[in-house]
Amino acid sequence: MKLRTLLLAIAISGLTIASASTPIVKQQQIKQQKRIINGVANGELTKREVQQLEAQQIHINRTKQKAKSDGVVTKKEKAVIHAKQQNASRNIYRKKHNARNRY
Repeated sequence: MKLRTLLLAIAISGLTIASASTPIVKQQQIKQQKRIINGVANGELTKREVQQLEAQQIHINRTKQKAKSDGVVTKKEKAVIHAKQQNASRNIYRKKHNARNRY
């Protein structure tokens, strides 16, 4: 009985660890943060634009944490996170390439 319970616990914890990991999401968020920082350094982003982009990144983080909260990130949850990241990426590009400058 103890062995069966132990094996079940190991199987569940392994499933949780494997399902809740989102390394691609993390890599994409790191890239987006670097793009925002680069935009600030180059003067391509205004203070207001940075605030908007950072708020969007916070929203993505909250969505990711909510998806991970039950221990399993489903395909649908991954798709939602991916769509939000794609939208954020487009917004970063648009804001960096508009006519507004920090100066």
